[in-house]
This record gives sequence, C-alpha cells and structure tokens, in this order.
Amino acid sequence: MTVDGDPVDDATLALLLEVAGTPKPGNVDRNRDLGDLRFESFLGGAVGAREGLELAASGSLGGDSPALGRAFERGVAGMADRAGTNTQFGCLLLLVPLLRATAAGDLSPAGLDRVTGGTTVDDAVSFYRAFEHVDVAVADPPPEADELDVRRGSGAEAALRARGATLRDVIALSAAPDDPDRVPDRNAQEWVEGFPRTFRAAAWIGRDEGPLTDRAARAFLGLLAAEPDTLIAANHGAETARNASRRAAALLGGERETAEAVGDRDAAAVDADAVHAADLDAAEALATAFVDEGINPGTTADLTCAALYVALRRGAEVSA
Repeated sequence: MTVDGDPVDDATLALLLEVAGTPKPGNVDRNRDLGDLRFESFLGGAVGAREGLELAASGSLGGDSPALGRAFERGVAGMADRAGTNTQFGCLLLLVPLLRATAAGDLSPAGLDRVTGGTTVDDAVSFYRAFEHVDVAVADPPPEADELDVRRGSGAEAALRARGATLRDVIALSAAPDDPDRVPDRNAQEWVEGFPRTFRAAAWIGRDEGPLTDRAARAFLGLLAAEPDTLIAANHGAETARNASRRAAALLGGERETAEAVGDRDAAAVDADAVHAADLDAAEALATAFVDEGINPGTTADLTCAALYVALRRGAEVSA
C-alpha cells in the first residue's frame, strides 16, 4: 500500500522518529546526548532541512525539476543553520533521492536507480558544496581520485567538470573500496544498488508491532547486526566495526547469530522474526557500553531513517 499524504511530512517525521527511537546503541536518542550532540539538535535539524526536502519532492525525473544536488545542499544548509552542527547529513543523502523517486511515482529499487542514474555534474558540484556547511567524517578517497576528495568542497568543481563526474559517479567511489578489509560506505552502496537495505528494513518496520520508535530501534539493531557500520570503521577501524555488529547480533531474537557470519552477508540475510524479537532491554546496556567506548554507528542510523520514510509511505502510522 502507498499512502497519499505529503511526502515531505513523512520525510520530516522519519527524521524525528529515527532520533526518538530508543535505544539505538551508540547514537543520540531521546534518553541520551553525546557530548555536544544533543537530542534537541536533531529536532532542530529535522525542521531546518525542510526547504531541501521540499525541493527534492517538487519534481519528477528530468524536465524543469529542481536539481537533486541543490536539494541536498539546501537541506544540509538548513539543517546546519537550525541545529548548529551536523546532525543528519547521511539521512538527507538518502531521503533526497527517495523523495524524488516518490515524486516520480516509483518508490522502488528500479525507481531509485533511475533517480541516481540521472544525476549530473552540477548535482555533484552542489553535493561538494554541502561539505562547506558542516564537518563530516569521511574516509580518504582512492589515490587516483585525490582531486575529488569531498573535503575540498567547491574547490573540487574544476576537477569534477574536467572528469564529467556526476553525483552518482562520485558517490560510487566509496561504495566498493579497493582494500577488501575496508568497510564500504553503506549509504553509497544504497545509491548504486537501488537502496536494498532501506527497503528490507522498511519491511521489518512495516510488519512489526508496537510504537514506531520501538520498531525503529529494533530495525536499527537488525541493520547493525547485518553489516559493519561505516562511521565506526572510519573512526575506530574495520575490526571494531565488525565487533560492534557481533554485539548487536547477540541481541536479536531466535537463533543467535554467529560471530563468523557478521560482515559476510547483508540485511536480506537477517530474519525478520529475529529483528522483531530483538531484546531492547539488553540493548540499553549495549547503548551505555557503546557511549562509554565512543562507538557511534551513525551510518546505521541513516539507513534506519530512510527505512522509516519508506515504511511511512507504505502505510505505517504513529500509534494513537
């Protein structure tokens, strides 16, 4: 089922539900702040991003639709202005194409592939400008693409235009790293693979029961158990990221996941019943441990937000 409500309202609600979902070990939630990252900052970021979300939702593919890259850049700028920091950069990177696919009438893997495949060099330039609004933890680019380091911001425009690099081209650089031990950028993989994690987790949420904030927390654990988190790997290394996934997998219901399985599969291999039976009480202890250890699965939170948006578009509702 697809609902007829305002997609921008659903995207905003997804941003709010994601941060309100508790516990999501290692992330800000309604019970936990992380240093200078506060719960209320995420509420402000969700409100501030609305202009960009509206631009993303205001057109279909091609024609005179607002550029996707500009929609993202305006969303990030508004988020940063209202929140005062980077709260939802990765969430917006996923929500913007999801909104454009919704506007085109095809919120599906094929529809997302058409959206991301239709991006331009101008979109890439706007994407780079977004990095001038906030600090974002990113890995170094491949040596042959050093001139395309996103931390160059608008300074990379000449290189982008010389290469004819579209936004999808740039994002794809992080989706399949040359080093087999390096954890890929999961958000980048969504962009080039048709958002499989997003749709799988949306199905978990849609079939689950109870408050959406609890469903979001369980989906978060399922996503983290499935694959090591990009942000953890960027900050602490691949093995710490894999170990964090093993610890999350131990909280899923049913047959407990083996340590060897983590990192060798994807969200499609995680059983929905195991996600729905995740132990949120035990997750509270893991949340405390992750905060104490400085472990922040931020990319998993991005994917949870995207999944919430799709679930809302498919009929999931806030409990009365």
